[in-house]
Parts: sequence; C-alpha cells; structure tokens
Amino acid sequence: MAKPRSHHVPSMPVTMIEIALSATGLPMRTLPLILFLILAPSACTWVHMAPGASSVKVVTGPPAGCEKRGEVTVSVKDSVAFYDRNALRVREELETLARNEAPGIGADTVEALGPPVNGEQRYAAWRCGG
Repeated sequence: MAKPRSHHVPSMPVTMIEIALSATGLPMRTLPLILFLILAPSACTWVHMAPGASSVKVVTGPPAGCEKRGEVTVSVKDSVAFYDRNALRVREELETLARNEAPGIGADTVEALGPPVNGEQRYAAWRCGG
C-alpha cells in the first residue's frame, strides 16, 4: 500500500508587514530587526553630559547680577525616517548640549531663549559665579 501524500499548503501572508516583507523577498525573521531599528532610537539618549557641564545651572529667565557670555544654538535629530522622536527627550538632549557648551565660553548658567523648533534651540549663556 502506498503512503498517502501529504499536501503542503504554503502559509499565506496575514499582516501588511508580512505582505510587504514577502513582496521584497525578505524572510520574516528580519521583522524583529526592522522593528528594533525603527523603535530603538526613541529609547536612546544620544547626548551625554560632558565633564564640567553637570555644574551648569538651567534657569527660566535672565538671572540677576550675572554677566552674559553669549548665545549658543544646539540641535539634535527630532525625527528618524518617518518617526518623530519624543518631544521631552529632544528637549532634554538640547538642554544637555547647551550645558555642555557653557563651560567653553566661561558660562555657568544657561537660559532657553525659546522653544525647540525642528530639533534646534537657542540658549543665552551667563556667568553668575555661584
């Protein structure tokens, strides 16, 4: 007696991502990698505090009795491909960059001169000596 033949039915794409991957010829095992590459930047802090920057204060208005040392403009990526980064994280990174720049111009205090626009923000830098 002959063995019965099993009929193999190839699995069909179910989701739009599976359809897109099958159209490109990429295997499904690449899906986690693709998702990681898209979502990981939102979880990363790309900017780290430089030596000396941790002592720089951030104020919300012009500080009294301080000498203005200049202005700095800092920028970070506010979007990656089609993904907009978290606005709070972008703001924190811009502040860190401003604090990193302050010691280089003899400042110990920074003040944002306006909100971030397209990942860029201006800061006034002050020397308050305290």
